[in-house]
Amino acid sequence: MRRVTESTTIGYLGPPGTFTEEALLGQADLARAKRVPFPSFWDVLGAVGNGMTDVGLVALENSIEGSVNVTLDPLIFSHELWIVREIQLSVAQSLVGVAGTRLDQVKKVVSMPVATAQCRTWLSQHLPGIEQEASPSTSEAVRKVAEQMGPQVVAIGTKHAAELYGLAVLETGIEDHDGNTTRFALVARPEWGIPAPTGHDKTTIVCFQSSDHPGSLHMILGQFAARNLNLTKLESRPTKKALGEYCFVIDIEGHVADEVVSDCLRDLHATLPEIKFLGSYPAAGEDGERLRQAATEAWRAADNWVQDLRKHLHD
Repeated sequence: MRRVTESTTIGYLGPPGTFTEEALLGQADLARAKRVPFPSFWDVLGAVGNGMTDVGLVALENSIEGSVNVTLDPLIFSHELWIVREIQLSVAQSLVGVAGTRLDQVKKVVSMPVATAQCRTWLSQHLPGIEQEASPSTSEAVRKVAEQMGPQVVAIGTKHAAELYGLAVLETGIEDHDGNTTRFALVARPEWGIPAPTGHDKTTIVCFQSSDHPGSLHMILGQFAARNLNLTKLESRPTKKALGEYCFVIDIEGHVADEVVSDCLRDLHATLPEIKFLGSYPAAGEDGERLRQAATEAWRAADNWVQDLRKHLHD
């Protein structure tokens, strides 16, 4: 797989001061790359797909709001891109505005809808009935408030964005739940390559069904259960073809280079009308290597047993 260097171009959700940029700066190699801001995750994915940038960093899911569908759906239906790394970032949302602003002066709050949704309870308790305006990103919201320079409008965004645009942090930690975490994905075109297995990896696939019938999901899940493969995510998404037609996005513990994972993918590919590979990549979080190694060893033992039986076959 290619490596990120100082000459690598990386697209991210801008302008500067977003959580995406914060996640990027937390990775030593990504921080040294040439950063290119874009107004939306859709634009980031498009830039990677058409070769405008080498890689792109996009939000994939949040621990409060779940999947970021404006990222997930284009990955499934619009692009041939692979995830080559995941990053987890603890997210602390802040209320940002002109220094000295009191909450009773505020008439409008501006932010990215995903960020606003993470703060529903706080907003209902401290700014009930407040007008909410959508922004493409949290940093764009902060920039807009900085241009207005009045106490009537505030933004939900990062402390870094407040510093960049000369505003004050009025309240911090306004997200509804502790442990608010966003999972980001570094995506690249297939020619970038698949990262080598590290012993603590994930594989993401999308499974499409030929028809909706009893036991169809059970058949898919049975392939993983039979091999003791743990799923860290299972989500249905509409196929965009007809009401009630869904595909399944699945995160598997393990790497396509693992024998037990590759054997599972072979069977799924042979039995389903379509399976889309979205990447095998180093997993963020705690190590789950022991279970995967045990499963791989069990598969090898079973394979050796079958091969030994086949030696007794007559022509």
